[in-house]
Amino acid sequence: MTVESTAARKPRRSAAGKTGTTGSKAAGTTGTRRAAAKKPTDAQPELVQLLTPEGKRVKNAEYDPFVADITADELRGLYRDMVLTRRFDAEATSLQRQGELGLWASLLGQEAAQIGSGRATREDDYVFPTYREHGVAWCRGVDPTNLLGMFRGVNNGGWDPNSNNFHLYTIVIGSQTLHATGYAMGIAKDGADSAVIAYFGDGASSQGDVAEAFTFSAVYNAPVVFFCQNNQWAISEPTEKQTRVPLYQRAQGFGFPGVRVDGNDVLGCLAVTKWALERARRGEGPTLVEAYTYRMGAHTTSDDPTRYRHDDERVAWEAKDPIARLRSHLESETDTNEEFFAELEAESEALGRRVREVVRAMPDPDHFAIFENAYADGHALVDEERAQFAAYQASFADVDEEEGK
Repeated sequence: MTVESTAARKPRRSAAGKTGTTGSKAAGTTGTRRAAAKKPTDAQPELVQLLTPEGKRVKNAEYDPFVADITADELRGLYRDMVLTRRFDAEATSLQRQGELGLWASLLGQEAAQIGSGRATREDDYVFPTYREHGVAWCRGVDPTNLLGMFRGVNNGGWDPNSNNFHLYTIVIGSQTLHATGYAMGIAKDGADSAVIAYFGDGASSQGDVAEAFTFSAVYNAPVVFFCQNNQWAISEPTEKQTRVPLYQRAQGFGFPGVRVDGNDVLGCLAVTKWALERARRGEGPTLVEAYTYRMGAHTTSDDPTRYRHDDERVAWEAKDPIARLRSHLESETDTNEEFFAELEAESEALGRRVREVVRAMPDPDHFAIFENAYADGHALVDEERAQFAAYQASFADVDEEEGK
């Protein structure tokens, strides 16, 4: 085990570019009280780590058994998963910047948390994601191009959830934890020995839906794993403004265990999630896993993280990059050669080309679909808004015609 970095606890920069606590007054009693109030979280807990940022294997008596039989080929498979997921994510970000997608939520930096936990699931387990679990979708066999239709505005999901036991992306923050709990209670009543895993972020942990899910899952001993990717920022709010204690400790108040794992360590995430899922399958109830990681990019492509966090914070986390650490381990501890990395690079570029081709072949979204089905029999206000929007759209045609002349 190793104590986590203190990089995420550096002073924040406000939108105005100043360093310090947003909205704080000049030095005085208020600042003193705030400093004193933060003392309980100053001493950070240890976290499960099986692979250091340098790629060195760390022994852990409790979780080693869950990855004891992993082979070099399987390690290369985890590396391939992370590389291809990152390449897909980068292509989707570029496509949004080029106007092909309306929005994109990047997973950059969170590949180990998603691939490690995703590969821990069995085929008969059921996954409830948010809108950022592109790596988990990859592990569940969902074609990555199917994730893009919703972000282009041409469908409401793009895949059959029951084909891969991977639910549609959930945009409403935290609601999928309740869906997962209900599903888990159902399969328990059916006598199945499968488990459910629900993904959410540190910001979602403040939602009432998550607290309700914790309550129901504990009381009914539901076979569900709550997997929280703590990427340090709920859009522009840091974790210390979400909670006074480490997130995984919240589970204690609901009567089930919680564990914090290095979210940039794919082996650690694999082992801890396997442990939690097996515990659920044995009928021992829910578990909260906090994957302590970092969102390297923006919250979504509509966000500008430079307005609320320091560049040196990102640099500190770049040194813990999940892909780089596994590559170091493969190069130093296995017989992996350069040919493997070269072939993977070629496969990565091929994936990028395929994603571009598929997205550009998609139809343009129906700009007026938003007004349909809002009311069964129509509504005067919706009709008025539709007419206003039609006039707005037509104004662009007038400009294009004028420029053409």
